Amino acid sequence: MYLTHIKICNFKNIADAELDFSPKVNCFLGNNGMGKSNLLDAVYYLSFCKSFTGMTDAMLLRHGEDFAMVQASYIRKEVEEELSLGMARGRRKTLKRKGKEYQRLSSHIGAFPLVLSSPQDIDIIRGTGEERRRFIDIVISQSDPVYLDELIRYNKALEQRNKLLRDRVADVNLYMALELQMERSASYVHRMRTARIDTLAEIFERYYRTIAGENESVTLTYESVLNEPGRTLTDLFEQARRRDEILGHTTVGIHRDDIEMSLNGMPMRKAGSQGQCKTYVIALKLAQYEFLRDTSAMHPMLLLDDIFDKLDATRVEHIMEIVTRDGFGQIFITDTNRTHLDEIMSRTSGDYRMWLVESGTLKPLHQ
Repeated sequence: MYLTHIKICNFKNIADAELDFSPKVNCFLGNNGMGKSNLLDAVYYLSFCKSFTGMTDAMLLRHGEDFAMVQASYIRKEVEEELSLGMARGRRKTLKRKGKEYQRLSSHIGAFPLVLSSPQDIDIIRGTGEERRRFIDIVISQSDPVYLDELIRYNKALEQRNKLLRDRVADVNLYMALELQMERSASYVHRMRTARIDTLAEIFERYYRTIAGENESVTLTYESVLNEPGRTLTDLFEQARRRDEILGHTTVGIHRDDIEMSLNGMPMRKAGSQGQCKTYVIALKLAQYEFLRDTSAMHPMLLLDDIFDKLDATRVEHIMEIVTRDGFGQIFITDTNRTHLDEIMSRTSGDYRMWLVESGTLKPLHQ
């Protein structure tokens, strides 16, 4: 699968842009703050119906404008496909595929698989468990729509349970009805997380060794209250009910799961240097790419946003070797350094394209 054409109007600082893409490598050169990442965000939005920056839809509208639009053409499983996104201030966003509007945006997730690596990925290591859960949920949701549905059901029931706790509701039957739903959904989510993290960890460790060498050992370990055999969520809820009533929120469940990330047996967030942490998250994203490619029977789009910063020349070289292999499909790369981009394009046979980005304007550069 690859993106052939995009038209953008009033998305962030991009007032008007229309681009035709290479099916292989597309590079965007420019200083920080010029709009390189905004172009990638528009592509990301079409796959996930939200910004990778966490900005609200209203914040994505260009300053002073009341609407934004992104239209794109793809080749997906050898068939032409069209997506059209519309946003207007104070109104619900719309996403259309082949001219037909989605009624549930969640049903779109995974149809146009995409992997993004960006500077914000450091939060997967340095941030809270919520960041790590979000990462694995994105990985699994793109390959398993049932997982996303069960996760949504669990989170809705969790919100309702927390409301009962905040309101000091004492009716045990109300809690039990919600907790049974949460246990059913949690069972599926936990089973999929266990299996997928094991698979992802094997791929990830291979990519890390390729980039960093054999002297560094890394691991991913799934931590969950449900890992212990025979333990049920309803039992845990009952045990924690008094504490939950005092605190006013649910203290046990898969919404508290985490992934332990280690380097040479030590927690990565404490032991890793900037370069090692950057290598770690890039290897994670490359593993995510291979996992999605194998499970979706499509080559996802790979978006690499300013990934070479804080990496030594050897690691940059190894990453370039990986992403220009035949196993990768369409790639979008941003950088402030043209040397990196020229080096990647020199390794790529066939079509590749480059643009200069200045204040939201994208100008083709001749190679």
